[in-house]
Amino acid sequence: MPDERIDFLVHPDLKIIQSPSVFSFSLDAVLLARFAWVPIQRGKIIDLCTGNGAVALLLSKRSKADITGVEIQERLYSMARRSVELNGLGEQLHMDLADLKEAPSKYGHGTFDALTCNPPYFPSVHEKDFNQNEHLAIARHEIYCSLEDVIRVSSQLVKQGGKVAMVHRPNRLMEILAFMRKYKLEPKKLQLIYPKAGSEANMLLIEGMKNGKPDLHILPPITVYGEDGHYTDELKRMFYGEE
Repeated sequence: MPDERIDFLVHPDLKIIQSPSVFSFSLDAVLLARFAWVPIQRGKIIDLCTGNGAVALLLSKRSKADITGVEIQERLYSMARRSVELNGLGEQLHMDLADLKEAPSKYGHGTFDALTCNPPYFPSVHEKDFNQNEHLAIARHEIYCSLEDVIRVSSQLVKQGGKVAMVHRPNRLMEILAFMRKYKLEPKKLQLIYPKAGSEANMLLIEGMKNGKPDLHILPPITVYGEDGHYTDELKRMFYGEE
């Protein structure tokens, strides 16, 4: 479409359709795709709030499992579907235009081995922000789904022992932990992301296991930018290093 462009998605052989006025992937998608556990050879993965498909596309580089992306916005879904076609991944990746709250009835309970989600971070939205850019407002704010909706549905979709990985904001951590426990997703690993040394964390990665036993591992933190303003070596390895 007129306002779209094709960008490389970390890998030189992976491309994605983006729009600066509608939706573009960001660092959180790349970190989530690296952080999440996925089955390597076979199985089923689902990516909720898939946006333009960045996480699902990146996961295809780590796993041969079937991957389903779920997106409620028709324009973003269209970009994701066409990105799948652009990369010739139609046999492995399938994009659905759907409300994630309907996913358990659509796909069945206990269907997936792994689930990823980059959900809306903010619980409310001002009307002026919604009117200025509806697409961004829906992606960033809990308009069509709440944090509790995301975690409840995630628990329903994964198998016993299945993994659910999410990227979110640190100020929602206590809510995330409470809802995970409520819906029997035992937190297993947590990692904080810092924009630079000495700053507060501005992102977190968390993964839980369906009906798992208590055993939370706090992973070493990730710092995004060094003193020179460029990506740290650690982040470069995450972006471009070995799988």
